[in-house]
Amino acid sequence: MEDKVVRKLFLGFIHIHILHHAKEQPIFGLWMLEELQEHGYNISAGTLYPILHSMEADGLLHREDKNIEGKIRKYYSITDKGSEILDEARKKAYELFNEIKE
Repeated sequence: MEDKVVRKLFLGFIHIHILHHAKEQPIFGLWMLEELQEHGYNISAGTLYPILHSMEADGLLHREDKNIEGKIRKYYSITDKGSEILDEARKKAYELFNEIKE
């Protein structure tokens, strides 16, 4: 049960992380998966891709399909709505960090 609670908590951090990188440059799933793993988020492609799809459906990301060496790769960029959400999340995270730091 504890793992389930931690997973739910970190899911929000993962969304923010995705928005952050999608604002810097278009991202694709495998790159994002490796980036998240570098930061200690041990998630599978089966978890990441539904997150990306739901963020697209929610209007936070825009997808562009590109043909890369004969394969279609989906690139995600942040939308205006996604930027607004990211800005608000940064404010809330900063406020929370200041409150809970030792």
